[in-house]
Amino acid sequence: MSLTQMLKRGADTLLEATVVPSFTRVGPFVRRRMFDWADGEPDLIGRVVMLTGATSGLGRVAATEIAAAGATLVIVGRDESRTSATAAELRSETGNPSVTHLLADLADFDAVRSIAEQFRQSHDRLDALVHNAGALLADHTVGPSGVEVTAASQVAGPFLLTGLLLDRLVAASPGRVITMSSGGMYTQPLSVDGLEPSADDYRGTVAYARAKRAQVTLNEMWPVELEALGVPRERVVFHAMHPGWADTPGVRASLPTFAKVVGPLLRTPEEGADTLVWLAADDGEPLDTTGAFWLDRERRPIHRLRSTRRSDTPERRRRLWQWAQRTSGWSLAEDALFS
Repeated sequence: MSLTQMLKRGADTLLEATVVPSFTRVGPFVRRRMFDWADGEPDLIGRVVMLTGATSGLGRVAATEIAAAGATLVIVGRDESRTSATAAELRSETGNPSVTHLLADLADFDAVRSIAEQFRQSHDRLDALVHNAGALLADHTVGPSGVEVTAASQVAGPFLLTGLLLDRLVAASPGRVITMSSGGMYTQPLSVDGLEPSADDYRGTVAYARAKRAQVTLNEMWPVELEALGVPRERVVFHAMHPGWADTPGVRASLPTFAKVVGPLLRTPEEGADTLVWLAADDGEPLDTTGAFWLDRERRPIHRLRSTRRSDTPERRRRLWQWAQRTSGWSLAEDALFS
């Protein structure tokens, strides 16, 4: 590494340590120029991408960029009118006729199994599975599968969908699984019991951050679990990322005070979605690493606090994997797709 590169890395590390400048629009403004990000449109012609949560916010921006790059894009949403309308808008806006939609609430595991089967009937490969759907709920709600909605839709549901489509991801070789997490996860320890709080103990922001912590932990675990079954890490790569603090309808609805105070410094949706699209499309570093956590196209530590680092033990990780399998009803150990 040259002296110039070392100085740039050092400057980026200092920026990351400040949190506020790093997470706001200052972060991408500085890093884009410091690391000379390529601004050309990616080429995804011939690749198949599934994207959840594509009807608004960061997912809508990512869907537009992925469709414009020529991918065969399958978007997943809960509402028929909104999801079908988004697919039609994407076809019209980008000139890409290969945009379709599937309907599923990720908290409904039967619906997740249904869309996985529908996808399998139409596609023999999946180049990128992007888990972007997410919501911060004010009230404790139990979903259709009997699991609290935050944990179901953001942890168990995506885990199930990944498992059901693993063979299609392996067929792409390399397939990619990308999870949109949140910087809020830095505040919470790894807590399996905390994924399903009682109604009395429920706090929406805490439940959301704990689910995001679980997402990032599972992202690190998938490559290890697959390798134990003899699947080389380069066959399917896993990435999690957070978008910084971006100006989206979800942020304004769920965290209105925060959005008002930080408003002028919030990232645009395009800045928030940039790393997601880069991870899905770039054939450089995103294919050379797996299990990483990213912000602004750079790998980041998954802990900032000593207390959360202490919580991240092998035993808790084992319990989290067991919880995901038991809750979703899908077990990697019982799957025969690699035989």
